This record gives sequence, C-alpha cells and structure tokens, in this order.
Amino acid sequence: MAHVRNPTTTTLGYALFATRWLQAPLYFGLVAAQGVYVYKFFKELWTLILMCVSGHATETYVMLAVLKLVDVVMIANLLIMVIVGGYETFVSRIGLQGHRDQPEWLSHVNSNVLKVKLATAIVGISSVHLLQMFVDVHHTSHHALLWGTVIHMAFIASAAILAYMSGPMVAQADRGHADRGHADRGHADRSPAGRQASAAPLDEDGSDRADPQQVTTPEPDAPASAPALPAPRQPAPDADADADVVVGADDRIRAAGFPARKLLEDFDQQHPRDFDRETVARLGKAEFVAARRNVVLVGPPGTGKTHLAIALGVRACQAGHRVLFATAAEWAARLSDARAAGRLDAELTALDDHPLLIVDEIGYTPFDAATAGLFFRLVAHRYERASLIVTSDRPLGRWDEVFGPTAPAMTDRLAHHADLVRLDGDSYRTRRATSAWAD
Repeated sequence: MAHVRNPTTTTLGYALFATRWLQAPLYFGLVAAQGVYVYKFFKELWTLILMCVSGHATETYVMLAVLKLVDVVMIANLLIMVIVGGYETFVSRIGLQGHRDQPEWLSHVNSNVLKVKLATAIVGISSVHLLQMFVDVHHTSHHALLWGTVIHMAFIASAAILAYMSGPMVAQADRGHADRGHADRGHADRSPAGRQASAAPLDEDGSDRADPQQVTTPEPDAPASAPALPAPRQPAPDADADADVVVGADDRIRAAGFPARKLLEDFDQQHPRDFDRETVARLGKAEFVAARRNVVLVGPPGTGKTHLAIALGVRACQAGHRVLFATAAEWAARLSDARAAGRLDAELTALDDHPLLIVDEIGYTPFDAATAGLFFRLVAHRYERASLIVTSDRPLGRWDEVFGPTAPAMTDRLAHHADLVRLDGDSYRTRRATSAWAD
C-alpha cells in the first residue's frame, strides 16, 4: 500500500527547511570579518615596511611580524572555507560546476569534511602562535610557553580524533545512500516501466546471458519518451576496483583513460569552417552531465571531434563527475568480454558509477549484429539515466552503415536528450602535413 503523506506535515517540513536561509546573513557577516582581516594585514605590512626602511627592525622583530602576517592569512583562509563551504553545505548550492577556478575541496565538501578541514586549519594557526612564542622566548614566561604547548597538543589530538571519526561516518552515509539507491531500483524493476527498461538497455558492467538475436532485434515501435527520470544511481557494492570513489579532479582525469589531456582553451576554433561555438561553450560548463543529456559530435576526420570530447570530459572531471573514455572498438571489446564471461549485466551496472561515458570514433569500423546489439543495450541502459559523448564521422541517419538494423532504435534514444554539434572542414592533421611538405 502506498504511503500517503500528510499535506500539513509536508508543508511544515518545507517551512522548517526554508529557515536555513536565516543563516545566510551570518555568512555575509563573516565576509565583513574577512575585510577586517584584509585591513589588518596591510596595516601590519605597512608597519613592517616602515620599521625596515627606518632601520629599527631587528631580525626577531621581522620574523615575528612575518609570522603575524602568516597568521592573518591562515585565519582569512579559515574564514573563506567556512563562508563558501558552510554556505553550500547548510544553506544553498553555489553554481560553480565547470568553473576553472572552482576550489578542489569544494567539489566533495560536506559537513564532516568541513569539520576536519576547520580542525586542521586551527592546528595550523595554533602552530604559528606557538612558533611566535618560541621565537620571542626571552619575553615569554615559562608558564605561558607550557600552556601554549599543551593547548597546541590538545588541538592536534582533537583534530586527529575528529578525522578518525569522520571516516566511519562518511562510510555509513555512503552505505545509506547506496541502500536507498538499491531500494529505488528494486521498486522500479517491479513496475511495468522498470521491467521494460531492464529488458532492453544494459550498462557497461552488466552480465547478459540472453540470446544474441534478442539483443540485436529491439522493438522497432518503442516509444521515444520514457518514464520520469530516476534518482542518480549509486555505485554497485560489487563493482570492480576501478569503480572505487576517486577524490580530486586530477585523479578523476587520470582514471578516465584519456589518450591525452586536451582543453577547450587549446581548441583551434579557426580551423573548422563551421561549428556551433555557443553550444560548445555552454557544454563546457558540464551542466549536461547533471541533466543526464548526451553530446553527439559529428564531422569528417581531423576536424577536432576527439579533442572536444576529451576537453568536455576534462571539464566534467573538474566539476566532480567520474568519466570513462574509450574508442568504439575498445567499448566493443569490453562489452563482448563481459558477455562472454556471463557478467554483462554487472558490467553495465558498474558503469552507472560513471555519470559520463565517452565513445570515440564511431563509424570507422562496422560491427556485426551481436556487437551492434551490445551498443544498443549500452545506449538504452543509460537513456535518461546518465550521459554519453559520442564522436562519429557520419550523421546519425547513416549509422545503419555501422550498426545495421539496430541503428534506428539506438539513435532514437541517443538523440532524444542530446546536443548535436556538427564540425565541417578539412583535416587538421592533413593540413599540417601539407604545410610541412610545402616547406
């Protein structure tokens, strides 16, 4: 029996949740405090400069003054961490996804991480104060020095305990999210729409023991629309080691398997004769990943499709998303191996842990019916669940040359929520080679 919510209780809950905005003025007050510390920093710096110019600054005075400046900077860093991280954690999300200056720690900040970072920042500030006492030891009493050391050690112990406790709390929260994700998927699978979806599409790590003919003959009259978007799926508990959570943009970029690191800023926009620059700039914000939309890059060889695909993948990594890159031939081999091992369903499910998959070079090699069926299951499984970027040398209308009868059903799902970018022009590599011969 479905659980019926009390409208009064729901309204009261929303009202209580809206009270979080009462904290917003507190964070703006901390911004004012940051301005006070900026003033204090330049005041101390000006005093130090005057003392040095006048010749009254001793070595001890300079060292203590510099430590004061470092102390002010560290406290200001602590403030900005509380302002930005605390606001996003407790008040409202800050839309920095894809911004090149997004702080690395902000992409995975939560209340536990924020507490640990604050504790370590306090330890750093305490270290500076204790160093000031040791530098000026001749003017510091033994009693003050002793208690300063004891307090500093207490800060270190509390930070270590907090860091130790945050690990199990984060793991427990992740397990809770995973359990809720499995429950949601189980409920969806019991529904008619869920049974239909599980019968057609499949994820990268799924195991499929079905007859290959059934894979390659999808229902031609399948509707283009689908049920409401499900909640983002959590990693499967039996996922392979390469599906472990990767922390940090650089780690995500390395784990993505890009053949080279390409950036949007390095793309030669003057080379293609025609392409939609505004769409590419908008895609560079990586918002299409959170929206579970696809990107299709079409154009002749050498027009920059792979460069753009990698660059968008890098932006997605920087926005906190996990990405996996491979050519169409490599995806075919991976899915075929999983099917042969009887774990295609598990393979596709494990790939759900990557919000973005990139399939490069579709069209250079035609596939047999069984392999085409595997690609259909990959596309259909991720339909309205996660994002794909595909590059091809031919438009979607000619994909039957690559995938045969499976192509219409595949492209229907792929293009339903997709941005198509057409690149026209001569090959960049051929142009370079021709120029070299001319020289």
